[in-house]
Amino acid sequence: MSLTRRVLALAVPAFATLIAQPLMTLADTWVVGRLGTDALAGLGVGSVVLATVVGLMIFLAYGSTATVSRQVGAGRQRRGLELGVQAMWLGLAIGLILAGVLALGAGWLVAALGAEGEVARHAVAYLLWALPGIPGMLVVMAATGTFRGFEDAVTPLVLTIAAAALNVVLNVTFVLVWRWGIGGAGLATAIAETSMGLVAAVLIARRAAASGARLAPSGADMRLGLVIGLPLMLRTLSLRVAILLTTAVATAQGAAALAAHHVVMQLWNFLANALDAIAIAGQTIIGTALGADDRGQAREFTRRMTRWALGVGLVLGVAVAITRAPVGWFFAPDAEVSALTRALLLVVAAALPLAGYVFLLDGVLIGAGDGPYLAKAGVVALAIYAPLAVAVLLLPRGQAGLLGLWCAFAFGYMGARALTLGLRARGDGWMRAGAD
Repeated sequence: MSLTRRVLALAVPAFATLIAQPLMTLADTWVVGRLGTDALAGLGVGSVVLATVVGLMIFLAYGSTATVSRQVGAGRQRRGLELGVQAMWLGLAIGLILAGVLALGAGWLVAALGAEGEVARHAVAYLLWALPGIPGMLVVMAATGTFRGFEDAVTPLVLTIAAAALNVVLNVTFVLVWRWGIGGAGLATAIAETSMGLVAAVLIARRAAASGARLAPSGADMRLGLVIGLPLMLRTLSLRVAILLTTAVATAQGAAALAAHHVVMQLWNFLANALDAIAIAGQTIIGTALGADDRGQAREFTRRMTRWALGVGLVLGVAVAITRAPVGWFFAPDAEVSALTRALLLVVAAALPLAGYVFLLDGVLIGAGDGPYLAKAGVVALAIYAPLAVAVLLLPRGQAGLLGLWCAFAFGYMGARALTLGLRARGDGWMRAGAD
C-alpha cells in the first residue's frame, strides 16, 4: 500500500473517532439542558473535571500505538498483542484508582472550580454516577492504541459510534423518560464507556489468544507501559496548562472577549482534530518503519507527511479566512462578539499551517517512542509562552488584548513547539530502530 493510502486509511477514521467523542458530550448537554440552568451548569463543571482527568491519560493510547507498531514492524505481532493486552490491564488499574480518588474528592474539586449551591450539587451528582465508567474509558484508550498499532483505525471508530448511540438512548431513557435527573446522565455515560471498554478488551483478547500471546497481567510489562507513558503524560499536562493559562488571560479581557475566545477556541479544537488525525497516522507509520529497522524510510515518510500536514493546514487556513464572516455571525449573533470572532479567525487562519507542522512532528516523535524529549520540549514551550501570555495583560482590555493573546498562543506557543520539535526531527537522536 502506498504511503498516501496508508495515511488516508488511518487519518480519515481517526478524525471521525476524534469528533465522535465531543458529539457524545453534546448529546449529554442537550438532554441535561432540559433539566434547567443549574443542572446544565453542573454538567459543565462535572464534565470538565472528568475530561481533564481522563485526558491526561491519553498516553495509554499514544504509548501503545508506538510500542505495538514497533513490534509489528519488527515482525513480532504476538509480542505486540501482549503489550497491547498489558496496556489494557494498566488502563484498568489506573482507572480503578482514579475513580476511587475522585469519588472521595468530588466535592472538593467541584468547589475548587467555583461551583456553589445547586450547581455544585448537580456537578457532584454527575461525577459520582459517571466515575464507574473511567476504567472502561482508559481500557478503550489502550485498546485504541493497539488497534492503530496494527494499522486498524476502523474498529475504534465503530466502537466509538456504537457507544455514542448507546449513550444517547440511555440518556433520553434515564433523564427524560425515567426522570433520574443529572445522575442518570452520568450513569448513561458510565454504562456506554464500560460497554465500549468490555467489547474492545474482548476483541483484543481474542486476537491475542489466537496468536498464543499471554493474557494474564504482567507487572514488568505494565511497568514498561508506565515508563513509556509518564513522559507523554507530562507532555499532555504542559498542553493543558497552556490552554488554562490562555483561558485565564482571556477572562480578564471582559465578557464579550471571553465569549469570542470560547467560540474561536472550540473552532480551533475542531480544526486541530483534522490535523491531529494525520499525526495519529504518523505515529503508526513511523513506529512500524523504525520497528523494521528502516531509518531511511522513517526519514522519508516524515518528510512526505510533513508536506501533507502543511498542505492540509494551508487549505484549512484559506477556508477559515474565506468563511470567517458567516462563521462569526452563526456562532456569535451579538455584534461585538461576532466582530471579535472574525478578527481572531484571521489569526487562526494564518497559524493553521504552522499547527499542522507541529501536530505532525509531535505524532512522529510519539511514534518513535521519543516521550522524554517531548516532555522536555513541552516544558520549554510553556516556559516561553507563559511570559508572553502574562504580558498581554499590559495591553488595553478587549480587542487589543484578545488579539495579542491569540497571536501569543498561535505564533508564540505554537512557534516554540515548532522550533523544539523541528530541531529534534532534523537530527537522528529520535530514530531508535528495532523492536526494543
